[in-house]
Amino acid sequence: MSENKPVKDAVRERYAQAALQVLGGAAASCCSPGSSCGAGGTDPITSALYGETETAVLPEAAVAASLGCGNPTAMAELRPGEIVLDLGSGGGIDVLLSARRVAPGGKAYGLDMTDEMLALARENQRKAGVENAEFLKGEIENIPLPDAAVDVVISNCVINLSADKDRVFREIFRVLKPGGRLAVADVVVRGEVPQEIRRSIELWAGCIAGALEESDYRRKLEAAGFADVSIEPYRVYNIEDARQFLAEAGIDAEAAAAAAGGKFMSAYIRARKP
Repeated sequence: MSENKPVKDAVRERYAQAALQVLGGAAASCCSPGSSCGAGGTDPITSALYGETETAVLPEAAVAASLGCGNPTAMAELRPGEIVLDLGSGGGIDVLLSARRVAPGGKAYGLDMTDEMLALARENQRKAGVENAEFLKGEIENIPLPDAAVDVVISNCVINLSADKDRVFREIFRVLKPGGRLAVADVVVRGEVPQEIRRSIELWAGCIAGALEESDYRRKLEAAGFADVSIEPYRVYNIEDARQFLAEAGIDAEAAAAAAGGKFMSAYIRARKP
């Protein structure tokens, strides 16, 4: 556990700062400090993920604090009466959307390890008037819920941040009911990327640190017991997005484009507990 502490501390600090940024009236961003995040300063990972009809019913701070790479609530096919758990719930956007979808009779849990994000999420819940949601403090490697407690587990660009993904997948499997579903958005890598370039791109976009290669992601889910694993790419990141940051890191963008262009991508990952 001790070797994972520096990773947890770095993640906790990044997301605590993101929450404070939102509380201060700015939008959070996955991109590193000083990065342009693509043309016009728009974050190429977190931008334009939710429709206007979804964001219209949410507090501004919930939308501003979104640091995901997809929209898991749209692909999870949530139904009234279901119990859903969001891992790494942040400012609460996916929990609040899920809670509306599983009403009446259902409930949405959000799990986060960052006090600042939990405070922001609970305030967003209050403003949204959503009663069938609950935010829990904890780590995704040790989910504070009993066995077979939920119907669906979602997550939005969080699992890749864990230093112990095998344990995360085992914990998800444990808390799901038989027949339960995993439906997460996450960043995956398709093919080999030189370590120097991979590390620089991960530094540029903190949300993708530790992204698994696509086949490794599938193998780990299956090793945890999941069936019917599918990985559907949603948004591919090109080197143009990170060109300025790579130049500042002393890496030739043309060489990086040849080695890593089109290999980092957001994907929707689905699986089922038999």
